[in-house]
Amino acid sequence: MNTKKPVLKLIIVSVLLLQLNACKEEGPRPSDPPKNETELITTVVLEFEDSILLTKSYAVFRDIDGPGGNGPSQFDTIKLATNRTYLSRIYLLDESKTPADTISNEVRKEANDHLFVFEPYVLNIQVKVQDKDDNNLPLGLFTLWKTGNMSNGKMKIMLKHQPGLKDGTATPGETDIEVSFNCLIK
Repeated sequence: MNTKKPVLKLIIVSVLLLQLNACKEEGPRPSDPPKNETELITTVVLEFEDSILLTKSYAVFRDIDGPGGNGPSQFDTIKLATNRTYLSRIYLLDESKTPADTISNEVRKEANDHLFVFEPYVLNIQVKVQDKDDNNLPLGLFTLWKTGNMSNGKMKIMLKHQPGLKDGTATPGETDIEVSFNCLIK
C-alpha cells in the first residue's frame, strides 16, 4: 500500500489553504490613520436669535464651487447689538448638489469626531458652546453669543474633524472648513 500519495495530497491541500487564508484582505490595522471622509461644504449659514426681541438674523458664507476656483458669491458681515445674548445655530450645506446636502446633519451624527472652534479678533464677544457629544465634549452647532460694548473685528469659525483624537481642543485633527466673518457689534 502506497501512503505517500495521500500524505502528499494532504500537504498540498494544507499549503493551498494556508496561502488562501494569508491572501484575505485584512481590516485596518491599529497603526493605520483614520480616513477623513471629507464632504464638500459650500455654504455656512449662521442664525442668530436675539434673546430679548426674539428676532432672527443671518450671516451667510457661500462658495458654490468650494475651495479654489471662483471666490465666494456671498460673504455677509455678522451684525449684532451691544450687550445682548444671542442663541446661534450653524447650518452647513453642500449646494453643489440638487437638492442641497445638509452637512450639519452628518456633523451632528458624527459629533464624537467633530468640534467647532470660535476665535474672536478685536471683538467684545464671548461664545459658549451649548451642545455636546456622547463623551460630554463640546460640539458647537448650537452656541450662545454674549456681546459687550461696540466693537468691530473678525470671528473665525473652524470645523475640526478629529476622529479618535477629540479632546475638546482645536489642536488635533484636520480642518474641514475655516471662515473668518467680519463682525460688527453696535
